[in-house]
Amino acid sequence: MSFLKKLFGEKDERLALAPLYQAVVARAREPFWYAQGGVPDTLDGRFDMIAVILSTVLIRLESEGEKGMGPAALVTELFIDDMDGQLRQIGIGDIVVGKHVGKMMSALGGRLSAYREALTGGISLDAALTRNLYRGEAPEPAELALVEERLRGFHRALMASPFDRVIDGVLPQP
Repeated sequence: MSFLKKLFGEKDERLALAPLYQAVVARAREPFWYAQGGVPDTLDGRFDMIAVILSTVLIRLESEGEKGMGPAALVTELFIDDMDGQLRQIGIGDIVVGKHVGKMMSALGGRLSAYREALTGGISLDAALTRNLYRGEAPEPAELALVEERLRGFHRALMASPFDRVIDGVLPQP
């Protein structure tokens, strides 16, 4: 088996995690986030919402230690494939699509770090959400409070969910 196959897994392994990635996207597209939570219903807003839900799921997978590392990497690959496809669909050319995907991966990494720290008590979740989900433009305090409450509840329920159910794409309601 090649080094890359060991690192990134077989394509079939990624396909097995497609229901999990689809569940992440479904949670991120729930109207609540945009209507009551004030998340901008734009390409950037939808990306940011997927990033916060995916980050929360990745935090859950990481909590399993070695057992969660492979699935976390594979679901991240599905995110990369999806973002690549979305960029191509809106007309970004082959020459620059890689650069855009690289920026998106960097953004996901930064958001994952911020949300990990906020959800485990290191920094304010309000601050992380304002900076990353709302891109520095604080929403109405009630909107921010609703989103924070819903995300904390989602995180708690996700952490209590059995690993196999999460892997199967059965995510709790936020």
